[in-house]
Amino acid sequence: MDDALTGLLDLAAVRGVLGARIAAGSDWGWWSAATPGAAFHAVTEGTAWLARPGEAPIELAPGDVLLLPGGAEHALGSDPAAVARTSPQRFDTYSLDDDGTVRIGRDAHAAPRTRILCAHYAHDPSASAPVLALLPEVIHLRAETCGSAALTGTVALLADELAAPLPASALVLGRLVDVLLVQLLRAWLASDEALSGAPSPLRALRDPVVTAAMAEIHAAPGHPWTTSELARATAVSRATLARRFPAVVGETPAGYLTRRRMDLAARRLRDTDDSLEQIAQAVGYTSVYAFSRAFRRARAVPPGRYRTQARAAATAAA
Repeated sequence: MDDALTGLLDLAAVRGVLGARIAAGSDWGWWSAATPGAAFHAVTEGTAWLARPGEAPIELAPGDVLLLPGGAEHALGSDPAAVARTSPQRFDTYSLDDDGTVRIGRDAHAAPRTRILCAHYAHDPSASAPVLALLPEVIHLRAETCGSAALTGTVALLADELAAPLPASALVLGRLVDVLLVQLLRAWLASDEALSGAPSPLRALRDPVVTAAMAEIHAAPGHPWTTSELARATAVSRATLARRFPAVVGETPAGYLTRRRMDLAARRLRDTDDSLEQIAQAVGYTSVYAFSRAFRRARAVPPGRYRTQARAAATAAA
């Protein structure tokens, strides 16, 4: 499972950025606007409540982690009443320490009751099926039920760094943010929730046969894989793989291979000066013509125009 998960995360280039570090007292409300990518909260001390507009609040206890893969706007607060009164137009005043800690609520400076680490995750826009988009709208893993010692251990490390910052704490926190996403995905994949919902490459990681086939494709996307060859590599019959792969991934092995190749090609078109011949060969096409047809079918523009547009977009976003 780890090899296939690594392949999904690497291609989507998912990266975390440390956000606010909240030190809260009593009776407080904090509003978080919608953000591209995913919003993440880890409660390292005390309790808090979180709610999206029009939905019931969720209680977050020490050690809990919550991910909003779509980056939806939401309110955080000391209790349901505080969350209910918090909105884009109404939230409590706060102060910002030199180390970036947000202090909010009564007595937050003297003795914070709650500490929360907030982070944001973004993905490479060239990916056709970003990992974050494959997740449910809310993932809430409770410390006492998630069953992941690694996840709770990572949250504990965060708590230590936040409670007593040392030299290079910002560096440590930044690395832990990336580790946290992997730990969260592992814990979610082990839960019953990962078994429900529409087929997707992420949910497919619960199937060891399909995971093995995906890992083969990730390791050698330029290889001319057939369903029969993938079946031999994963020690199952062709009929078994042909049935199970689309049932859990949502597309055939050939479709998944093509999409993987087009995602890799899109990144190289944007980020390198490699010729179309070089890119075509790298992703398994024997001619530029065949590659260009496949790319245009997948991305609705020819490779050369995609390169120009993608580079212009990257420059504008910088």
